[in-house]
Amino acid sequence: MRNESLFERLQDRPIARVVVNSAVTVLSVLLCLIISPTRLPGMELAGIGPNWLLIWVVAWSVKRSVLQGALAGLALGLIQDGMTAHTPTHVVSLVLVGVLTARLRKERYLREDFISVALIAFAMAVMAETVTAIQYSIQGGRSLVEIWTYHQLIALGSAVLSSLWAPIIYFPLNRWWQQMSLLEQQS
Repeated sequence: MRNESLFERLQDRPIARVVVNSAVTVLSVLLCLIISPTRLPGMELAGIGPNWLLIWVVAWSVKRSVLQGALAGLALGLIQDGMTAHTPTHVVSLVLVGVLTARLRKERYLREDFISVALIAFAMAVMAETVTAIQYSIQGGRSLVEIWTYHQLIALGSAVLSSLWAPIIYFPLNRWWQQMSLLEQQS
C-alpha cells in the first residue's frame, strides 16, 4: 500500500480524483498569479515580463473545447482585471486567446509539443497585446503614435518571453491532465 502512486490511489476514488484535479488546477492558476508581478533574472526583457495568465490559458485551451477555452480566458481575465486596472480589460484578450487556441487543433499542423506550444504562446501574446493597444486607442487620452510605438516593444517582448516560458507551465500541467483523463477512461 505504501508504494502505491497517487494515480493508483485515485483510480478507484472518483470524488477524490475530482478534488485533487481541481486543487492542482487552481494551485497552478494561483502560482501564475503570484509570479505575474515578479521580475526575476531571465524573466524580463526591456522591463517586460512574460504573460503568465496567457500562458496558462494557452496550456488549458490547447486540448479543450472552444467553450472551455473561452471560460478559462473569462475567469483569468476577470482575476487579472481585479489585480490591475480594469481599463483596458484583460477579459477580451484572454477570452480571444482561449477561443483561438482551442480552435487551432495543433495536432493537425504541428506534432512537436515544445515547438507548437511556444509558437502558439508567441502568436497569442502578440494578439493579446494588439487587443490591448486597440483598447487604448479607442479609449483616447494618449496619442496613437505613442500607443503603437510602445505596442511594438511590449508585444515583441511579451511574445518572446511568453513563448520561452510556456513549456515550463504546459508540460507538467498537460501531463497531469492526461493522467487524470486516463483515470477517467479506466473507471
